[in-house]
Amino acid sequence: MSETPPIRVLLADDQALVRGALATLLGLEPDIEVVAEVGRGDEVVSAAVQSGAHVCVLDIEMPGIDGIEATAAVRARLPGCHVLIVTTFGRPGYLKRALAAGATGFVVKDTPARQLADAVRRVHQGLRVLDPALATSSLIEGESHLTERERDVLRLALTGTTVADISVRLHLSQGTVRNYLSSAIGKTGTHTRYEAARVAQERGWL
Repeated sequence: MSETPPIRVLLADDQALVRGALATLLGLEPDIEVVAEVGRGDEVVSAAVQSGAHVCVLDIEMPGIDGIEATAAVRARLPGCHVLIVTTFGRPGYLKRALAAGATGFVVKDTPARQLADAVRRVHQGLRVLDPALATSSLIEGESHLTERERDVLRLALTGTTVADISVRLHLSQGTVRNYLSSAIGKTGTHTRYEAARVAQERGWL
């Protein structure tokens, strides 16, 4: 009777020390094999294809493209390959966006090694693995109450764009832009348009 082949894992993290530590920890597991390591988000798909990875373990903040964009790319190119996000940035907004992109799991980097290995196994089986505190925060924060236009102006405000420039780009009067920004500031409980944009982004509303 043949043995079950190991779970083939790709690791993506721009910090070499973190990536190496994860590779060492997962490599200690008899049923897990780290088959590829990359430091950029735009290298994930090609490395996953070449290595025949079953599970991609991705950080979020990486050069090239971020882990959430990489997740969507992996799921589009390799629908049989599952994605586990392992990140320092435990924000409810990231969790929502990662799940929307097709991630099966989302945990933070201080997860104990045994739990991380178990998360890889569960994700490989197609089971969802979520950090419980983040899942609770995500439920508490609820869905976005922003209108599409409010989201449009906040996306531009996030980059530091002025009201005048926003009005030109969206073909709106400056007064209308200010009204949308004021409404969004109220809905996010913030004081400035940049704060509103940042909070909306962290909550996964943009």
